[in-house]
Amino acid sequence: MKEYRVGIVGAGGAVGLEMIKVLENSSLPVTELRLFATARSAGRRVSFRGEEYVIELTDPERFAGLDFALFSAGGGPSRQLAPEAVERGVVVIDNSSAWRMEPGVPLVVPEVNGDVLTEKGAYAGAKLIANPNCSTIQMVMVLKPIHDTARIKRVVVSTYQAVSGSGHKAVVELEEQIRAYVEGRETENKVYPHRIAFNALPHIDKFDETGYTAEEWKMIRETQKILDDETVQVTATTVRVPVFRGHSESINIETEKKLTAGEAKKILAETPGVVVLDEPSANLYPMPITAAGRDEVFVGRIREDFSVPNGLNLWVVADNLLKGAATNAVQIAVYMAEKNLL
Repeated sequence: MKEYRVGIVGAGGAVGLEMIKVLENSSLPVTELRLFATARSAGRRVSFRGEEYVIELTDPERFAGLDFALFSAGGGPSRQLAPEAVERGVVVIDNSSAWRMEPGVPLVVPEVNGDVLTEKGAYAGAKLIANPNCSTIQMVMVLKPIHDTARIKRVVVSTYQAVSGSGHKAVVELEEQIRAYVEGRETENKVYPHRIAFNALPHIDKFDETGYTAEEWKMIRETQKILDDETVQVTATTVRVPVFRGHSESINIETEKKLTAGEAKKILAETPGVVVLDEPSANLYPMPITAAGRDEVFVGRIREDFSVPNGLNLWVVADNLLKGAATNAVQIAVYMAEKNLL
């Protein structure tokens, strides 16, 4: 594998810092690393493979000469800066929602649909690649092998998403609310419209006229795009819960072909990037603390849904900052390097 020059935009944020760590532990040979952020993080020093790097103020001119740019700067900055990088010949892997549903922009989970980037793929030669929504990533990791085997007709998913999905301020808010609650003081709500400590909010992102939130529509539309199958019907309810790290999902699947729970377990156990933890009698099942700090997607509580002829229930958990964001982005770069796609 040749050596690569990599930039990270938004390097001072929670996901950006995770990208640096994941990249450091990846197999990608990096000869040059450039870190970019806003004035708030510029000047900060971070270590990478034994060397110290200083985060720079983002400057499009500094994108020149890079092979990859991993973006974790939010939708607005991505809309503005990603084209600047692409114009300079850089492959951009963007973690925001800005480009995910854009025609001509691949939405990629390498284990699921990385082949769309290959020479014979639908998006061969793409310079701008979108990282899916964190909740979508972990769901399609388990949907794809089942879809390939039994063809999925319908998915009903309810998510239980950690506050780190809203950023560092949300993590601090949960910490402060827990402390205030225990000490008998009034709690303050700044990030969320209601107290998140010891509560659950069926409200992630903005509601639209249909009563769904933008987060729910992301899961619906992104799943169909990644699976390349609009006939798969998806409905979602997304909930914010007082967990610091790790998203959980209850997924109900209806398939055309019958799959027993045992068959589903075998299929998923053989799926790269998926770990089956499913021994209820021993209290063994995935939890957010199971997934925290791990790159894999964990699945358990695999059982048949006896209310329909061909139904399955699954419980899926993953680290939203890793496989749900930073790890998947780095894996896309590694996949492209391994396949010599630059």
